[in-house]
Amino acid sequence: MAGNPKIKANTLSVGDTRDLVVADNLTRTQIVQYAGASGDFNPVHHDESFAKQVAGYPSVFAHGMLTMGLTGRLLTDWFGDAVLTEYGVRFVRQVWPGDTLTARGTVTSIRKDGEQGIVELELVTENQKGEPVVQGSAVAALPLQ
Repeated sequence: MAGNPKIKANTLSVGDTRDLVVADNLTRTQIVQYAGASGDFNPVHHDESFAKQVAGYPSVFAHGMLTMGLTGRLLTDWFGDAVLTEYGVRFVRQVWPGDTLTARGTVTSIRKDGEQGIVELELVTENQKGEPVVQGSAVAALPLQ
């Protein structure tokens, strides 16, 4: 099996959940650092005047892909590296500087495929108000035992 799994499929049950705070008081600096790493310098993410006066937003906001990447940390912390076979999200709400984000994964199914357990998950990341900012799903291929 490729990857570095942290957990075996037979230790999981449908309905198991895991929560992880993936951003605590997200800063503008972190948003700008992501812009540099991704090459996405859309001014709505770093230029306060542009975000307010031109685009009509109350402030700059985080890149959707930054939020997706932060959500992915829940999966790698729980399951390990290089075990995901699918990962997709839908951006539900913008993420603002100062937001604290908590990702939650819930196991929705487990099936055997040869020597692997295929674990399907439902994902949601919420801000400090309990509002979803990302919803999605993932599939991990884990050793059975």
